[in-house]
Amino acid sequence: MLELKNISFEAEDGKQILKDISLKIDNRFVAITGPNGGGKSTLAKIIVGIYKPSKGSILLDGTDITDCSITERANMGMSYAFQQPVRFKGLRVRDLLKLASGNNASLDDCCEMLSEVGLCAREYVDRELNDSLSGGEMKRIEIAMILARKTALNVFDEPEAGIDLWSFQNLIRVFEKMYEETKGSILIISHQERILNIADRIIYLKDGVVEQYGAKEDVLPNLLNGTGGFCPTLMNSNK
Repeated sequence: MLELKNISFEAEDGKQILKDISLKIDNRFVAITGPNGGGKSTLAKIIVGIYKPSKGSILLDGTDITDCSITERANMGMSYAFQQPVRFKGLRVRDLLKLASGNNASLDDCCEMLSEVGLCAREYVDRELNDSLSGGEMKRIEIAMILARKTALNVFDEPEAGIDLWSFQNLIRVFEKMYEETKGSILIISHQERILNIADRIIYLKDGVVEQYGAKEDVLPNLLNGTGGFCPTLMNSNK
């Protein structure tokens, strides 16, 4: 179980980004949504250890990990997919996937993971992770890397960005399969209605405050019809 207790975060300029957030997430598929600038990415980076909260604590399975580094949290079973994936120049795609798996992935395994995220394995397995790859390609490779890690807590920051419609539909199936196989937790920051529709629970974050956190069936109708004071920017993936 991931537990956030009274988490607040203040930027260097003194602006309050997150305000006294308390949440419990236990083996769930959770979508985090809300207006731009509401603190969603900051919350994700605090969970995985990129940022440290100004106040509050983070517990993983009852252990306080507030002061743990990114590496320590990764070793505890956390993975994070950036909104803008990092490029490791000089490294091939197969090298990255083997490293992510703990060097347990064979060439066939690497090809299978690439195929799952909609990339032609023959074309991409020996590609270098450099500027010749598009943002959408890097997104899919990063998701394949998380598939290779098989971690219990996976955090994705707008994984649909730069992804074409066919690949997006394929990624929906990838997330569903990942959730089923890991039996852990998936947290996805997204404005996409289709991603919100496959979540168990939805967090609506606005101005650094959790305005609602509950079952999809209770929260999503309010987001779609604008009732309850909600005004998110939801995008329909069928457009």
